[in-house]
Amino acid sequence: EYIQIYSVMKKTLLIVVIILAIIFALPVINLIRWSAQAKKPLDIIIVDKTVPTLEREHHKSFDWILTNERFVKKENNSSYSYKKDYYGFYPQRPLRDKKWDRNDYRLTDLINLAEKNDAIYFTDTYGVFFNDWFRGINKSRKSRKIYGGLNNNDFLLLKEMKDRNKLIIMEYNSFDYPTAQFESVRTQEKLGIIFSGWTGKYFSSLDTTVKDFPVWMTTMYRKEYKKPWTFTKAGIVILKEKDIVVLEEGKQLKNPIPQIITDGVSTQKYGVVPSVAFDQWFDIIDPLQNAIISKFKLDTTPMGDSLLVNNALLNEFPAVVQDPATTRTYYFSGDFATYNVPYWSSRFKHIEKLKGILFSDKPDDTRRFFWLYYRPLINGIFSDYYASLNKK
Repeated sequence: EYIQIYSVMKKTLLIVVIILAIIFALPVINLIRWSAQAKKPLDIIIVDKTVPTLEREHHKSFDWILTNERFVKKENNSSYSYKKDYYGFYPQRPLRDKKWDRNDYRLTDLINLAEKNDAIYFTDTYGVFFNDWFRGINKSRKSRKIYGGLNNNDFLLLKEMKDRNKLIIMEYNSFDYPTAQFESVRTQEKLGIIFSGWTGKYFSSLDTTVKDFPVWMTTMYRKEYKKPWTFTKAGIVILKEKDIVVLEEGKQLKNPIPQIITDGVSTQKYGVVPSVAFDQWFDIIDPLQNAIISKFKLDTTPMGDSLLVNNALLNEFPAVVQDPATTRTYYFSGDFATYNVPYWSSRFKHIEKLKGILFSDKPDDTRRFFWLYYRPLINGIFSDYYASLNKK
């Protein structure tokens, strides 16, 4: 009997050892597979002016994709560093000292930058504001800017890159405050779009007592409607200068989370899912002649539709547009690059197969946006562009 028990224990131990060996071997195999991929040298200018923490959340996810897909700098064939390889605001350690630096391109650099680089991505130009930088300050109103906004040099670099038919991606909030109107209008003209002035965001709760809720919006609401803010459920707030529209779940909205919808042709081309939830800031543009790759859809009720129509708005508007002539200029009408992805995972091939840990099958799981939409979209755009530059 003792021998039988010992034999069973030995078998069980062996099974456990085999399972553990497989668990530990898989990451090593995926790391080796990642290392074995061919490097894709591509010089990319990354601009991020909104860096109030050391996490650099407004461009980190983009760098993750570059690293994971083996896009490297031509100079030394090394991966892009999300901590160093960008232009914009640089918080200094230790963060409590509130010291910061800036890495800006000068007017004299622009021609050389446009000649040398293959692509430019304005991930975020909003900037850093007093209330964001000095935590614990009263957030009842908008605060003054420390650094940020699209400026003359940004526009001129964009123009130089476009003149050379380089890849250009620009994101949400390139046109609104704190960008000056002159820079905003001529950048819109260069991209061939018109910004409506409306921006919006989904909130899991419109209750003002929730942590980090932008309570300055309630002041706007009281001024416009002459009544108190009574919203508490999930919803979407859409703003324009002094105008505010609030859509609440159960009244103006059925499903409160905006969806990004992509048609069959684009889902096949970029490998993105047909529909994905999106919970970050967005803006509403007129695409003019630009091709629409994806669009936002708000799941409104008839009451919600009436409220939108009263403000000359619709429940569908562009999410990603592409210049139809060169097909190398894109505008993302949402805060797409903002996602605090675990950066260590960028050096493992097929990391997305850890479904269940990284994201779920639930349609309203907003983590799906990065894994099933943003990542394949960026990879598709840059892989196509890289292939077009390297045609023999």
